[in-house]
Amino acid sequence: MSYPPRLYTGESGERSAWVTPGDREPDLVYPNGNRVHYVARGEATGGLFGLYRWEFAGPPSGPGAHFHRTMSESFYVLDGTVTVFDGDAWVKARSGDFLHVPPGGLHGFRNEDGPATMLLHFAPGAPREPYFEGLARPGGVAEMTDDERDEFMARHDNFWVQE
Repeated sequence: MSYPPRLYTGESGERSAWVTPGDREPDLVYPNGNRVHYVARGEATGGLFGLYRWEFAGPPSGPGAHFHRTMSESFYVLDGTVTVFDGDAWVKARSGDFLHVPPGGLHGFRNEDGPATMLLHFAPGAPREPYFEGLARPGGVAEMTDDERDEFMARHDNFWVQE
């Protein structure tokens, strides 16, 4: 495997690095207490990737089996236990465990064992924030009609499947 094409063609480098403090308030808090930190939005990385810290509050939550057509998704568990669907079965992922899902790969995640924290990485950096925020608003997708829900999910590249 070789390196991808150059993204930077300058000769001397540039001052373009940035820091997202880890101790700042979450960007989004769900009604169930889950907290989401937008560590690196896709727009901030030039569309290369998006990185989010997801903090499960404790009550069971998380999406069932689905896939994405336009992006890969990776999970890295920082603390606690997150149950992940690897396309075949739901398995317990603990601190230090990693799951990578290529575009089209079946996956899901949920917390069943109390509070947990993980990193979610999307590549390329799709605009996931409107999806997360749509789910968090009062009523979320539960109050959408079937057509509204189907359109919302398709717009955000989420395609649900039976396990």
